[in-house]
Amino acid sequence: MLIFVGSLVTLLSVFGGYALEGGHLGALLQPVEILMIAGAGVGAFILGNNKKTIFATLRVLPTLFKGGKYNKDVYMELMALLYVLLAKARKEGTLALESDIEDLSKSPVFNQYPQILADHEIVVFLTDYLRLMVSGNMNAFEIESLMDEEIETHHVEGEAPAQALHKVGDAMPAFGIVAAVMGVVHTMASADQPPAVLGEMIAQALVGTFLGILLSYGFIGPLAGVAEQRLAEQTKMFQCIKVTILASLNGYAPSIAVEFGRKVLFSTERPSFSELEEHVRRVKAK
Repeated sequence: MLIFVGSLVTLLSVFGGYALEGGHLGALLQPVEILMIAGAGVGAFILGNNKKTIFATLRVLPTLFKGGKYNKDVYMELMALLYVLLAKARKEGTLALESDIEDLSKSPVFNQYPQILADHEIVVFLTDYLRLMVSGNMNAFEIESLMDEEIETHHVEGEAPAQALHKVGDAMPAFGIVAAVMGVVHTMASADQPPAVLGEMIAQALVGTFLGILLSYGFIGPLAGVAEQRLAEQTKMFQCIKVTILASLNGYAPSIAVEFGRKVLFSTERPSFSELEEHVRRVKAK
């Protein structure tokens, strides 16, 4: 929703200001200039990325226009799930978790938390390390090192679409200049035309520079920034799981372990100590 609002404000400010100055909006409609700039941008995007990054970017783009799914409620649900799993392991032994992590669709624990269950990457990350806990063959230090490597790998992969968008956005002003130069070349080749015609042709050429800069700083760059923010929100889920599991492996009670997880969350989504305590109390009551 905010993307649509921001785009609308940008368009109204730029084109509205131009209209208020007495400019004719029709003069900015230059399909050929748009074709050259957009086509060059798409071509550079394809040329500068492998298939994996291209398809990852195409998957990410539609999600940017939806609201972020990692909010306070999701983090609370994650910590509640972690508490239940760790409490079960502490009470019945880690082997008791095997039935939950082997078939999630039949797990009464995971099915209580549909938002977490619907997030494939988070579920895979969580269940993989619960399996390592069940195996009992790795210590907390080894698991922490492995978690750090996996989180870093996830972050590098997740950054690829944002970086690809940034590169295309950075190139758009240059493509706008290319379109403008080609327009000027066309104008120079028509030097025998009347001044009024030449002036119109130069104005059309300058539209290319305008469109390249507007697309770069008004749309593509901000979208890349949103992609980075969404990635950071998801990474916090991984870090929350990591810190909570490690605290449990180091001997802390489940209620204290989830407090460790709470502390790594962003302040805007982080529940207070009393909120988490009350939430855990309700989970215990269930």
